[in-house]
Amino acid sequence: MSGSLPEGFQIDLSIEAVGWSDETRLEKIVTRAVAAAFAATDLEVQRGSEVSLLFTDDDAIRKLNMEWREKDKPTNVLSFPGSDPQDDVYGPLLGDLVFAFETITREAEELGIEFDDHLSHLTVHGLLHLFDYDHQENDEAELMESLEKTILATIGIDDPYADRPLVAEGS
Repeated sequence: MSGSLPEGFQIDLSIEAVGWSDETRLEKIVTRAVAAAFAATDLEVQRGSEVSLLFTDDDAIRKLNMEWREKDKPTNVLSFPGSDPQDDVYGPLLGDLVFAFETITREAEELGIEFDDHLSHLTVHGLLHLFDYDHQENDEAELMESLEKTILATIGIDDPYADRPLVAEGS
C-alpha cells in the first residue's frame, strides 16, 4: 500500500547542492513517502496544497539550524511549517523541508541502510512535523515514531528505530 497524493497536492523540489540524485529520482522517492503518509494516516490538507523540499548540504543546513534553532551544527532535515491549519485541515502552504546531503549519507552508512530508505524516512519525519507532530517529550516521540514505522512499513521500509533508543530531542 503506498497510496496517492491528495487531490491537487503539489511537491515543489529544489536542488541547490552537489551530490544529490537527479530531480526525477528524488521526486520519485519523496512522492512515494508523502503518498504513503497520507494513505496511512488521517492527515488532511486543503485541495491544491503544496510542500516545498530543498535538497542542500551540511553547510547550508547548519546555518539554518543556527538561525532558527540556535544549534550550530548540521542536521539531517529541518521542517518549517507554513499556513496555520483551519479545523485540523492544513494548507494551502504546508511548509518547507530542507535536507542535508552529507548528514543523510553519513547516517545511512552508519545505520547500514539504503540511502533512499533513509531519505524516505526523513521525508515522512519532516512531513509529520509540518502537521504539528513532535518528539520533544517521550510520549510525543513514541506517537511520532509509531506513525513513522506504520507509514514506512506500507512501502516496505523496515523500522528505522529498531535497536535504537527513543529519541526525544529536536531534529
